[in-house]
Amino acid sequence: MKKILLSEDQLPDRWYNILPDLPEPLGPFLHPATLEPMGPADLAPLFPMAIIMQEVSADRWIDIPDPVRDIYRMWRPTPLYRADRLEKALDTPARIFFKYEGVSPAGSHKPNTAVPQAYYNAAEGIRRLATETGAGQWGSALAFAGALFDVEVFVYMVRISYDQKPYRRALMETWGAQVAASPTDRTNFGRSVLQRDPTSPGSLGIAISEAVEEAATREDTHYSLGSVVNHVLLHQTVIGLEAVKQMEIAEAYPDVVIGCVGGGSNYAGLAYPFVAERLSGRHPRTRFVAAEPAACPTLTRGVYAYDFGDTAGMGPVVPMHTLGHNFVPDPIHAGGLRYHGDAPSLCTLVRLGIVEPRAYMQNECFAEAVRFARTEGFLPGPEPAHALRAVAEEAQAAKEAGEARTILVNLSGHGHFDMSAYDAYFAGRLEDVALPQERIDSALAELPPVPALTS
Repeated sequence: MKKILLSEDQLPDRWYNILPDLPEPLGPFLHPATLEPMGPADLAPLFPMAIIMQEVSADRWIDIPDPVRDIYRMWRPTPLYRADRLEKALDTPARIFFKYEGVSPAGSHKPNTAVPQAYYNAAEGIRRLATETGAGQWGSALAFAGALFDVEVFVYMVRISYDQKPYRRALMETWGAQVAASPTDRTNFGRSVLQRDPTSPGSLGIAISEAVEEAATREDTHYSLGSVVNHVLLHQTVIGLEAVKQMEIAEAYPDVVIGCVGGGSNYAGLAYPFVAERLSGRHPRTRFVAAEPAACPTLTRGVYAYDFGDTAGMGPVVPMHTLGHNFVPDPIHAGGLRYHGDAPSLCTLVRLGIVEPRAYMQNECFAEAVRFARTEGFLPGPEPAHALRAVAEEAQAAKEAGEARTILVNLSGHGHFDMSAYDAYFAGRLEDVALPQERIDSALAELPPVPALTS
């Protein structure tokens, strides 16, 4: 069976919340000014109350509102494919399956959380959202969702991606969003960055700071973000919940679950329902591999500590693997993976040895993306290209062991807006960045004064 489809009536009606199943509780989010634990009232200027309650919920299952499910049906359930042609190209006994999220209107997994976020804001009377975007996938998704719920969207797009991916900007504008290249002169923090470095390529940390500043200083505006925090990962679990059903139809169960990681949303979306099976003891030997860029190696070379989620230090201080909130990654084409930290729940799983992180160079990832496109036909985005590199490693390991292992990977988005990156790859212009440790050490020297966590 090449393609495994679910019917619309098999669309999940609940999201899975991993927090009550984690082997240990997460540390509290801290207020950026006082470094004291934050409560719902501290988050109210930024988020609707429904989102705030999801963020701290101890319920394992949270109902998906009917208006959200109705919109999900525009593209969900998404297909699961058997990558048999890739298996032959890799000469592996492994069985490779990929969950394809590129069928959404925005071309990635991001609408899975953009739609409920727009819904909950609109339900509480909020008509304007400010956000950031790296590669443009999140900004595109929120622009799409905002159009459906009549919510105005303003996007701070990391400057290097704004320049690299002009058609992502055009897509956002087509859905009615306004887009600015971050850092901008619209905010106090943006102006301070430009004063220090007028040619700054920007970073997700900087763009987040600008969006948070706008939301915090305008009564008509809330903040919306596309990764890292608990409610976003929760919304994304529709991916894995569908995949569990589809793997049952395929009469297979993954030996290893793979995805790319920037902040953690697409990976958690696929992996967390399977992590639940491992934590429960039902499938204790499933392995989980998280692929990140060597140019921004948060999970593999960062420290586990409390840090700001944004460069200006205006957002919550959270426990996570971090390269330091002042770290500005090199301008690689996987813009969605250029973030200094990761989701606290994912970092906990990494620290406990349940999730294995790996870091890869640009060129080896694009090589795997090209091989995938030439065998399976779908053009991967630069972000999931990292996951495909991990798939190739796992396929080789299965070959060397002579075992027909089952590999499941999230192809989280297509690369149709990333042809300049492919053009650079074919022309030999992509650089493989070997990140000097001193750059990390410099950024880590400015962590907030919070007691150290176990590394």
